[in-house]
Amino acid sequence: MTAGRFQADGPAGHAAGQPAADGTVSGAPRVWLRAEAAVLLAGALAAYSVTGQPWWLVPALILLPDLAWAGYLGGTRIGAVSYNAAHATPLPAMMTGLGWWQHRPLVLALGLVWLAHIGLDQVLGYGLKYDDSFQHTHLGMLGRKKEAS
Repeated sequence: MTAGRFQADGPAGHAAGQPAADGTVSGAPRVWLRAEAAVLLAGALAAYSVTGQPWWLVPALILLPDLAWAGYLGGTRIGAVSYNAAHATPLPAMMTGLGWWQHRPLVLALGLVWLAHIGLDQVLGYGLKYDDSFQHTHLGMLGRKKEAS
């Protein structure tokens, strides 16, 4: 494949399929990550539907993990750690597993809402944060339009 067949694609204007200097993902991998997030969102909500918990819990709690932004009051490094801890799948997956294993439908449901939040955020382009800026995520720079090709 020749270099002329690549087009500017990412937030830093790098060629599709080429790594960005700022660590963000572009091109087909970014599309796959967003599709994966959509599956996480849909799967978490589908699983929630069999927990027997009321649906009002979903809108009431879906934004709760975003309270982790408060870590940014302590600076970008602390903010990124707190935000990423609340927006990565290990903790809610463990909560979901624990709720299922212990036959605790509410714990299971809360873990699933948390997973749905992560899926929704990433579908919308809110990725895991780097420690230099709240806007710098693995899915691109928030608030920055794609550069013209």
